[in-house]
Amino acid sequence: MRVIVPPIKSQGIKTKLVPWIMELAPKVQGKWIEPFLGTGVVAFNSGYKKAILNDTNPHIINFYKGIQHKEITAPLMKHYLENEGAILSKAENNGYEHYLEVRSRFNSGEFSPYDFIFLSRAGFNGMMRFNNKGHWNIPFCKKPDRFAQAYITKITNQVATVSQIIQSEPDWTFHNKSFADIIPLATENDIIYCDPPYYGRHVDYFNGWTEQDEELLFNLLSETKAKFILSTWHHNDWRQNEMIERFWNKFNVVTKDHFYHNGGSIENRRTVVEALVCNFNTDHFDQHNHGLKEKSKLEQLEIDWTT
Repeated sequence: MRVIVPPIKSQGIKTKLVPWIMELAPKVQGKWIEPFLGTGVVAFNSGYKKAILNDTNPHIINFYKGIQHKEITAPLMKHYLENEGAILSKAENNGYEHYLEVRSRFNSGEFSPYDFIFLSRAGFNGMMRFNNKGHWNIPFCKKPDRFAQAYITKITNQVATVSQIIQSEPDWTFHNKSFADIIPLATENDIIYCDPPYYGRHVDYFNGWTEQDEELLFNLLSETKAKFILSTWHHNDWRQNEMIERFWNKFNVVTKDHFYHNGGSIENRRTVVEALVCNFNTDHFDQHNHGLKEKSKLEQLEIDWTT
């Protein structure tokens, strides 16, 4: 499967896991729904013509709505990055002064989607992080020549590709709401893909993620008549994800080793066993459950899709 890579970069991006997710996901007649859009990599590879896409990070939503409305285009992105990249390469303090200028401009309330891409691509270690005031607070990657022509071409090609995938309203709608407002919109003909912040691990997200959030998500997914897939972590070398036993083992769980290259701590750079949780039959799929006993069919949650 050729995976379409989006122009937004962030820790935890599911690029390498997209084929696994899409292999598991059943085809439905309705919409693709994502309450936690993130970079959008899974949605852009889903193949659906109708979608409801949401994120609490307004900058992500504004960026993709800008593409949808043709306000952000590949030529405009190319022009912007060439100009800002040239200034960055000549700026004081090995480029850091211009990075700080763009960050200050963004945090002042302009919130330019072009500056958003600049910061996400020039920030340290590909991280996306905001403080409690909603301000970008990632330091510079210390690469004044970051925006070489080949890198600019790569980003503009990603913008061009995504612009061909994003459907016009009302077929694709973007929202900046709570996940609790989005999941109830799903019908029995839809599929929901959830990639929330991972409880108990460093979360690189616009808001935090609490145990209460995890419980609310569990309750909403337990009630939905739609099919769903939830991405989470299962365990690593140090510990288990306690939310699996507390909530998600009530559904079907399949697992896979995955290595995260990004992360501010050594723990988050190690292999993590990823889990996909779903409320439909997975007998056809390699469980790869690392020695965990397969749940009997009587233990699995039964959903009557005819109701």
